[in-house]
Formats: sequence, C-alpha cells, structure tokens
Amino acid sequence: MADDLLTRARRGFKRRWIHSQSNSRIVALGAQVARHAPLQAGARPVLFFNASTRLLGMSLNAAYQLLASWAVQLAGVPTVHLACQGGLSRCVLGTDRDNPAVLPPCEGCIAQSRVVYRNADTRWFISKLNPRLESALNNLDLSALMDFTWQDMPLGRLCLPALRWALRRHTLADDEPTRFFLRQYILSAARVAEEFEALVEQSNPQAAVIFNGQFYPEATARWLALRRGLRVITHEVGLQPFTAYFTPGEATAYPIDIPESFELNDEQNARLDGYLEQRMQGNFSMAGVRFWPQMRGLEPSFLEKAAHFRQIVPVFTNVIFDTSQPHSNVVFPHMFAWLEQVLETARAHPETLFVIRAHPDESRPGKSSRETVADWAASRQVSTLPNVVFVDSGEYLSSYELIQRSKFVMVYNSTIGLEASLMGAAVLCAGKARFTQLPTVFFPETPEGHRVQAKQFLEAEAIEVPAEFRRNARRFLYYQLYKTSLPFSAFLEEDGVWQGYVKLKDLPYTAFDQRNSETLRVIVDGILNETPFLIEG
Repeated sequence: MADDLLTRARRGFKRRWIHSQSNSRIVALGAQVARHAPLQAGARPVLFFNASTRLLGMSLNAAYQLLASWAVQLAGVPTVHLACQGGLSRCVLGTDRDNPAVLPPCEGCIAQSRVVYRNADTRWFISKLNPRLESALNNLDLSALMDFTWQDMPLGRLCLPALRWALRRHTLADDEPTRFFLRQYILSAARVAEEFEALVEQSNPQAAVIFNGQFYPEATARWLALRRGLRVITHEVGLQPFTAYFTPGEATAYPIDIPESFELNDEQNARLDGYLEQRMQGNFSMAGVRFWPQMRGLEPSFLEKAAHFRQIVPVFTNVIFDTSQPHSNVVFPHMFAWLEQVLETARAHPETLFVIRAHPDESRPGKSSRETVADWAASRQVSTLPNVVFVDSGEYLSSYELIQRSKFVMVYNSTIGLEASLMGAAVLCAGKARFTQLPTVFFPETPEGHRVQAKQFLEAEAIEVPAEFRRNARRFLYYQLYKTSLPFSAFLEEDGVWQGYVKLKDLPYTAFDQRNSETLRVIVDGILNETPFLIEG
C-alpha cells in the first residue's frame, strides 16, 4: 500500500511538473506573438472556439487550434476566442456517465484556459439560468428531447452525437440519467448560442475556426455561423501522427476534393507502399493512440475450421458512438441494423464462414464502448452458429491475412475497407465512409440493395472488381496521408503524461510565422484566402 501511494505521488508530481513547464512556455510564446504581431488596421478578426478538446492539459486538437491562431496573428489578422468559464453545466469531456450528479472539473479546466488565453482577446462565458428553457424541457421524454427545438435551433439534434459519444453508446435508454444529461447539454448549448451570437455581433469576424463540429458546443456554434453565412473551418486529428486536418466542410466526414487528373508518380507510389507495409504489421497510431500492441497471424485451429467451408467473408465493424457514425448512417439507421442483416445472410449461407471482427478501439482503456459488438453477438447467440466466428476487440489477429483469404469483405465505414480495396479485394460497404467519396468499393444505396449484392457475391464463382476501385483507393489514401494531413511534428511532442496530450517544443515565436512553416502557411491561406488546406507531397 505504501509503495502504491508513493508511486501515485511520484506520478502526480511528474504530471504537475511537466504541465507547469509546458504552460510556462505557452504563456511566454503567447506574449511574444501578441507583442510582435503586425496587426492590420481595420482587419476583421478570425474567431476561434473549442470547448471539447481538453480538460487539464494540452491535447493535440487544442494545440492545433492554438498554433493556428498564433499564425493568423503573426500574419497581421486579429483573433478572438470564445472560452468557457464554467458556462457548461455538463461538458462532453467532463461528463461522468456513471454519476450524473458529478460536476465537471471546472476549476482545473479554467486554470488551463487562463494559461492558453492569457495573451489573447477572449470572451469568457459563465453559467446563466434560463428558467423558460428549463421549464420547456421539464417532463419531456427522451424522444421529445432528441427532437427539441428552441428559437428555431435544433438543439436536441445538435446535442445527440455528443451525448452518444459521452455515454459510449448509440442506443439511448429513456431513463432519468440519460434525460438529465440531454437536458443539461441542451441548456448548455443554448448558453453557447447566446454567447457565440453576441461575440459575432461584437467582433464581426471574417471566419470561425471550430474544433470537430460534432460535440454540442462546437456543433451549436457551427450551426449558428452557417445560418449567418459566416465561413466556418473545422479541424480534427489527421491520419498520420502529429497531423491535423482542416476543412471548410465537416472534419469528421473528411471531405476531400481530388482532381481526376491526379495520379501517383513512382516516388509517391513507393512512399504509399512503405506506409502500407508498416500498417499491415500493426505499426501505426492515430491521435496519440497505438491500436495494435501486437498483431498475430491466423491460428492453425482457425485455418482447420475454415477448410470445411467453401469461402470466407470477413465482417469489419466500427465503434458505434464514434463521431464518424452520424455521417455513415445513410443506408442503414445504424451499424447494428446492418449487422442484423449480415446475420440473416450468414444463416442463409451455411457454406460460407463469416468472421465478424470487432474494432480494436471498442475496448480502448478510458474510451471503451458500452454498446459493443461483443454484447450484440452474445445477445444474438452468434457463437451457436457453426459458420460464424466472432473476434473480439482485444484479439490482435491480422485482419490483412483474413482479407487475403476472403471471397469478399464486408465493412460498415471502417478504413480497413479502403485497405482491402488497395489489396485488390472486393469490398461491400454498408455505411457512408470517407473513401466512398470516390468509387473505391461496392456501395449499394438501400438495405435491400445491400442484401441482394451480398447474395450475388456469395453465389458467384468469381467477383470482378473494377480497376478504378484500386486506383481510386490509392489516390484517396495518398491524399489523406500526405496532402490533407498537415504535419505539426516540428512544433509538438508527446508530453509523456497522457496519451494524445502534447507539449510545445522549445522554439522561438518566429517558428509560428507562416513564412517559416509550410503547414502554417497552408492553414493561414486556407483561413484567410479560402485556398485548399493541402500540403505539397
């Protein structure tokens, strides 16, 4: 017990020391940027807002937005920030899903915000009662709350992705804890709306840079900005380590405009092949998280079982509450509806071995799903079907070996579908994905169309995959990796405390001038001049 206490004390001291040093650097650099920024007289400012990126330290997305704001200042354009000072009764990251009564850690979060915005023009917003809105929300059931509109704002719909993310599930129970959280999110979203509208009126910005656009504070701000005709740029982590994705669209949908004339040259092909070789060994991370601590091949017992079947069809799932899911649910209402159809297909085709693979992120510590594919499989007694194998999220067998042995591959919107296309496999996709912007997979428009396509594939002697699928898959992935993923590794490094949290490198303020960084030049030009957020690569 004494050793445990000592270990925790040492970790706490280390965290406080690292974050203190990091914060000192942020304050010093922020002061230098403010002092040396050649602000243009009469220039309209750029508004920055993120209330859902971090609590007590500096996350990747919080750092991306801060450095973007410094670059805009050093380009001569003023910036203005909207920041929470306890104004959200329940924020997304501060939600205790097991105990609705627990308040967010406002004191520590505000202290961190004071560091980040110490030298910035900032509008702080605090909590404010809205008795009329509270009265309107009282006694509403979950369905009514989800559809709730206030002053023409669809606050229920705007809050729903954040609620699902915070509760780690798609299917929401109509119970008091769930209704409580949704009421608090709606009340807080209305508070954001009030302050955002006032700041826009006061500052008359030329554009707004907003994190993510899916969590309710940012979703509300984005909705209001678009209603006003104000240009909005959203951002998220990129596909490569220490990279960001900025877009005038919805960052979580990842819109990419790839010219039809774009073809990979020999150098680019070699670069992409090198990346794929590493990824297919499990050597990759995203947002500071490594998904595959190890990757093993297919077990002899599995191969022996598979030998008794005519063909193998891997089925790759997603995390049900992920912020990509609202964009994906255009054919099926949600991923589990698709899995129900997959199960019906499996029962009708006993000659085929279906391998249902849960996404590795479903059991990530601190972000584990509460509505899992494993639970679904157990409730449907999948284990009793002789031609279905379920692979849980913590089992690190190679998905790529499965693809190589498959008749075709079934996915919802997982990136593995794109990779399977790259490998030449036929891919039947059920959810709108980033890569379905181009013809890369078979993507039926209706559930019945999906059912028919699956049946045709299962009964066919061979499946002819259009050559354009593989070509487009390579073009799309290259763009995603090396053109839209803007590198920040020159500025940031892991803080060594929490996964996905960073600290600034020891750099002069001039490092954040767009003239000294291609990444920041792309971001500043994209924000101020509406050029594409693309880097040479």
